[in-house]
Amino acid sequence: MEKLFLSLCLLMISAGVAAAQDKFETDTIKTSAGDLKITFIGHGTLMFTFGGRIIHVDPFSEMADYSKMPKADIVLLTHEHRDHLDPKALGILRTEKTVVVLTKPCAKQVEGGIVMNNGDVKTIGGLKIEATPAYNIVHKRDNGQPFHPKGIGNGYVITFGDKRVYVAGDTENIPEMQGLKDIDIAFLPMNLPYTMTPEMVADAARAFKPKILYPYHYGNTDTSKLLNLLKDVKGIEVRIRKMM
Repeated sequence: MEKLFLSLCLLMISAGVAAAQDKFETDTIKTSAGDLKITFIGHGTLMFTFGGRIIHVDPFSEMADYSKMPKADIVLLTHEHRDHLDPKALGILRTEKTVVVLTKPCAKQVEGGIVMNNGDVKTIGGLKIEATPAYNIVHKRDNGQPFHPKGIGNGYVITFGDKRVYVAGDTENIPEMQGLKDIDIAFLPMNLPYTMTPEMVADAARAFKPKILYPYHYGNTDTSKLLNLLKDVKGIEVRIRKMM
């Protein structure tokens, strides 16, 4: 049932891709080293443009025609699930100079990448990248196995100038989020039943207080619930973009 549900969701999503290709929402964030442009492609898929470099996060063919997208200087892969590790999209975006940052399970499918484990910190293409844990505690498969087991997937904190951007990957509001510091922008997933409820996202946001919070990878979850949960929390601006 889980696979059927995911397949139906992806079919519904892909139906609108052609029409949306030229209508991706974008935000521009000022940093000490120039503008950071965020392109909201959809699902768990983002594109950052900064200092003449293109950084793709979990590129997924169901979300975009990647033959029309800029080639990647850096690709960040959070985990090995097919809606996050898509060989087709990666093959289109990757050049001889592209650096692919990934997890150990991803490395079994993708050659030539740089493996980062939870807690690793590297400077890649002039950007400081920190790999953070991403896993489930509450939400599990019928066999009792978490949808995303601990120690396998990554989130990433990327430093753009003086701005720290946290892309959480597929995770819940795990204890390690208490240790996140000085996060300017956070992308937290809200795709049920695989990641967080609005209540979990609100709890996570209160824990490390990002200045800007984007729920992403949220499927059919009602984003207005998150807005209501955080409406009285000072210092956190919740921005809703098309990231189903």
